[in-house]
Amino acid sequence: MKSEDKKAAIAAYKERKTVAGIYVIRCGTSGQVWVGQTPNLDAIQNRIWFSLRMGSNSNRELQSAWTAHGGDDFTFEAIERLKDEELAYVRDSLLKERAAHWRSALNGSVV
Repeated sequence: MKSEDKKAAIAAYKERKTVAGIYVIRCGTSGQVWVGQTPNLDAIQNRIWFSLRMGSNSNRELQSAWTAHGGDDFTFEAIERLKDEELAYVRDSLLKERAAHWRSALNGSVV
C-alpha cells in the first residue's frame, strides 16, 4: 500500500460516523436478558462475542450463561438507535437514561 493510500484510509477511518444506541442480548434457553448501551452499535457485538468466547467478559452472570448454554443460544439485537449528537456528554446522558428505561421494560440486567 502506498503512503498516500494509507494516509487516506486512516483519514477515512477517523472521519466515519458511528451510531450510538441500546442493545439487548438474550439467552434462548434460560430466558435471561441483558441490556447495554454503547457509543458504537456497529462494533459492540463483535467485542462482546469475542470476550465471551475467550471467557473474559466482565459480566460474570453473562459469561456463566454463555459457558453453560453455548454461543448458539444467544441473540444480539440493537433495540434503539440514537440521533446523531455532537456533544459527547449529552449523548452519554441520553444513553444512560434510555438503557435504564429498557432494563426496566425488559426486566433485564446490565451488560
